[in-house]
Amino acid sequence: MQFGNKVAIVTGAASGIGRATAVRMADAGATVAALDRDTEGLAQTVATIGERAHPYEADLGDASAITAVCHAMIGDLGLPHVLVNAAGFDRVEPFMDNDDELWQALVAVNFLGPVRLTRAVLDGVLAAGAPLKIVNIASDAGRVGSLGETVYAGTKGGVIAFTKSLAREMAKYRINVNCVCPGPTDTPLFASLPGKVREGLIRAIPFRRLATPEEVADSVLFFASDYADYVTGQVLSVSGGLTMAG
Repeated sequence: MQFGNKVAIVTGAASGIGRATAVRMADAGATVAALDRDTEGLAQTVATIGERAHPYEADLGDASAITAVCHAMIGDLGLPHVLVNAAGFDRVEPFMDNDDELWQALVAVNFLGPVRLTRAVLDGVLAAGAPLKIVNIASDAGRVGSLGETVYAGTKGGVIAFTKSLAREMAKYRINVNCVCPGPTDTPLFASLPGKVREGLIRAIPFRRLATPEEVADSVLFFASDYADYVTGQVLSVSGGLTMAG
C-alpha cells in the first residue's frame, strides 16, 4: 500500500496506536499531520518519522481548538486524503466510582472529538469535491462491553454508530468511512491496568498475547488505501480472536 503524494491527518499521534499509524503512513509515503495534546510524545513521534511528519498540538475535548487546528493543518498541507481518528483516553474503575467530570471528558474527547474534527475536515473536502478516506478507531469495548469501562465503552459504541451512519451519508460523495476496533493492545493505557487484570485479559485472548500497535495500524492502512475503495460502513475487530461474534 502506497500513500505517496497523499496527506494523512492522524490524531492521538503521540503514542500507542496513533503513533504506530502515523509511522506506518509516513513509511508508505504519506505526509502526516500528527495531532495530539501531548507535546513531548508528539515531538518523539515527529523525531521518529522525520520530515514527512508535521506536529499539531490541540486538545480534542475543546471545540474551538479543533476548528483552529483544522484550519492550520489544511492551510499548511492542503486538504487531507486520509483522516484517522485515533485519539482517546480511559480511566478503568467501577461505574459506581465514576464522577461526572470523567463522563464529560470521555464524551468530549472520545466521541465529540472525532465528530467535530470530521465535520471540520468535511467542510473543506465536500466544498472542493475531493476524495477522502475516514478511519475511526473505536474499541471492542464498544461492541461487547468491558468491566470497569462502562462509559468509555459507551463512547466507543457511539463512534461505531457514527461511523456507520456517516458512511451512509457520505457514500454519494464516494467518501469511505470505516472503523477499526482493537482488543487489548500493548499501549500505555493497557500498561496502566492492575497486573491481575492484564494477565486475565491476555489469558482470555485465543492467541494468548496482546496486539501490537503496529498490527492495529496495518488494519487502519488497509481502510485508508485504494484496496478499500469499495468498502464503507464496516467495523473490523483486531482482537486476536477475543471477540469473534457480533
